[in-house]
Amino acid sequence: MRINNHINTIIQHTILVCVIGVIVLWLSQRERCRNVHRRRYTVLDKIPGQMRNMHDLVMVSDHDCKDQLRMDRASFHKLCGLVRTFGGLKSSRNISVEEKMAMFFSILAHHTKNRCVKYHFNRSGQTVSKHFNQVLNCILSLQDIFLVQAQSVDETCSDARCEKFQGCLGALDGTYIDVNVSAVNKGRYRNRKGQCSVNVLGVCDLNMRFVYVLTGWEGSAADSHVLRDAIHRTNGLHVPRGNYYLYDNGYPNCEGFLTPYKGVRYHLSEWPSRQPQTFQEYFNMKHTRARNVIEHTFGLLKMRWAILRSPSW
Repeated sequence: MRINNHINTIIQHTILVCVIGVIVLWLSQRERCRNVHRRRYTVLDKIPGQMRNMHDLVMVSDHDCKDQLRMDRASFHKLCGLVRTFGGLKSSRNISVEEKMAMFFSILAHHTKNRCVKYHFNRSGQTVSKHFNQVLNCILSLQDIFLVQAQSVDETCSDARCEKFQGCLGALDGTYIDVNVSAVNKGRYRNRKGQCSVNVLGVCDLNMRFVYVLTGWEGSAADSHVLRDAIHRTNGLHVPRGNYYLYDNGYPNCEGFLTPYKGVRYHLSEWPSRQPQTFQEYFNMKHTRARNVIEHTFGLLKMRWAILRSPSW
């Protein structure tokens, strides 16, 4: 009886070993077949997707181009021609000027992170970072093309906003752009609103075109200090004799610049109640309507480029 039980145990163990062996053999054979039919993924596999993405982005419709890059196709290709001709930006072996510019403006328009851009354009994070900085330096080198020479208001001006200010070149003001800084520098960059930012001086003409921009000052810096620095720089803000810019009471009233009367109603929201009663109020009303061009310009700029509305390093 014991001999029969021992024989049955040996048979069961033998059958179990055979079954396990068959399963292992089957699994190894299946994996071998997969490896035979599996093709290694290479860089060449990315090319069709990259070309299709760029075609859909800048060649199909203005609607998609405006949504993603905040400009129509004609403006995009014209800008690519400028940076190629005057900025020296060139296509590399694997990436075109158009794709470099598309990645750059995609980041500016939506404040898209590197990991999202590299997925959308099917590129590596290092490639995105490298070409973003390359395009940024190229754009900065073209400041003489993008910044205009302001034209003063004369007696032939028919614009009701500024016809009273003959000799006026435009308006200027400061704006805060939020930034992320290290803990040791937060005190210097914290502005009067309690946020860490840089104080950017912007000067534009009466057609909302920028004449001069100065950035880099900490948020705690006073507007008057930033303007003083801009005036005393070698290639800073220059005001021809006999002309002037409009600005608010945050700046001193001096030669080349014109402020409103202090202690008198000024902001546009204060005027619907009644008409100006004195010449000071009348002057301030005209002044705020003409100077509001810089506020409008800053507002449009921040609405179009999301990177200006959220903190960045």
